[in-house]
Amino acid sequence: MVLKIDKNKCLSCAGCVSICPKDALTLKNMVLEVDENKCIECDICTRFCPVNALRLTTNL
Repeated sequence: MVLKIDKNKCLSCAGCVSICPKDALTLKNMVLEVDENKCIECDICTRFCPVNALRLTTNL
């Protein structure tokens, strides 16, 4: 699985950044980025996002 960010929906609120247990999410220049090497696919960020801008999906 891979964490995908819908940049059109993301509000750059950084709420997901602060709750990620592995610090896999960062906000750089108001753009959310994910470090796939750190992400453990715990799904916490997807459930926390108020606009559903994050989702776990297959890497196909």
